[in-house]
Amino acid sequence: MSPAAGLKSARPAVAEPVTVAVIGTGAIGRDLVSKIDRSPALDCRLVAGRNPESAGLRYAESLGYATTAGGIKAVLAAPRPFDVVFDATSAASHRDHWPLLEPLGTLVIDLTPSKVGQMVAPTVTGVSPAGGRNVNLISCGGQASVPVVHALAAHFPVTYFEVVSTVASEVAGRATRLNLDEYVATTGHAVTTFSGVTDVKAILNISPAVPPATFRTAIHARMAGADPVAVRAVVDQVAEQTRSFAPGYEVVACTAVGDLVTITLQVLAHSDVLPPYAGNLDIINSAAVMVAEQYAIRPDRASRTGVTS
Repeated sequence: MSPAAGLKSARPAVAEPVTVAVIGTGAIGRDLVSKIDRSPALDCRLVAGRNPESAGLRYAESLGYATTAGGIKAVLAAPRPFDVVFDATSAASHRDHWPLLEPLGTLVIDLTPSKVGQMVAPTVTGVSPAGGRNVNLISCGGQASVPVVHALAAHFPVTYFEVVSTVASEVAGRATRLNLDEYVATTGHAVTTFSGVTDVKAILNISPAVPPATFRTAIHARMAGADPVAVRAVVDQVAEQTRSFAPGYEVVACTAVGDLVTITLQVLAHSDVLPPYAGNLDIINSAAVMVAEQYAIRPDRASRTGVTS
C-alpha cells in the first residue's frame, strides 16, 4: 500500500493520548497549540517560549495549558520526558535542541528547516518515520511542493524544477526571516531527494502587499513533450490526497507551453487563530499534528520511549 493510501482525515482513536510539549510561541506555535487542543490523541502538558509577554504564551494560558518562558531548559526539567516535543523555533535553535532531547527517547517533530532529522511529507513518505526519532517537516513550501514534484517526476521526464513560494509579511515572523538561507537549502534538498531531479531552485518571497497575500507556491518544471491534460490529472490527484490533512490545498492553475509546465498551488488556512491567507503555517502544522497523532496509535510507542503517558 502506498503511503498516501494510509492517510485518513478522521482523528485516530487512541486508548490513551500521548503527552506533548511545544517549544516556540510565535504565530506557528500558537496555531500548533490550537490544533493540538482539538486532537483527542494529544495531551499538551507544556508550552515553552522565551518571552513571558508573547501572545503565544497568553493564548496557551487561555486554553488552560501550563506555560513557561524557560524555553528548552523547562522542557528538559520536566519530571518525566514528554512522548512528543514539537520544535517551532528556528533552524539554529533546533540544532542546539536536538542533542539535548535525543537522550530522552522522545519523538521530536521539527517545524524548522534545519535539515537535521528525517524529512517527512505525509502523502509521499507516510507519517511514521522509518528510523530515528527526529522528524523534519522541511518547510511550508516543501510541504506544498514535494507531493507535486514527486508525482511529476514519477510520471514524466522532468529535467528541472523551480519552486517559488510567497508568504504574507504579516505571518513571516522573526524565526522565518532568520531561516531564509536554511529554507532555500532545505526546500531545494527535499525537491531533489523526492524527485531525483538534481537541477532545482527554491525561492521564498515575503510579500508586503496590502491586503496580505495568500500563501501560494508556483512550481516550474521542464519536461519534453508535456501533455497538459496528463499533467493536470496527476496534479489533481496529488491535491486530493494532500487535502486529507490540509483541506485548504488547491490547484489554482496548471499550464504546459512547449516543454515548460507551470503549476500554481494555494493553501488557505483552516485555523482557530490564523487568518485564511496564512496557509503556509497551516499546512506545516497540520502535517506535524498528523505525524504526532499517527505516532500515538503505534503499538510499539511505549516500548520505544520507555515511558507511558
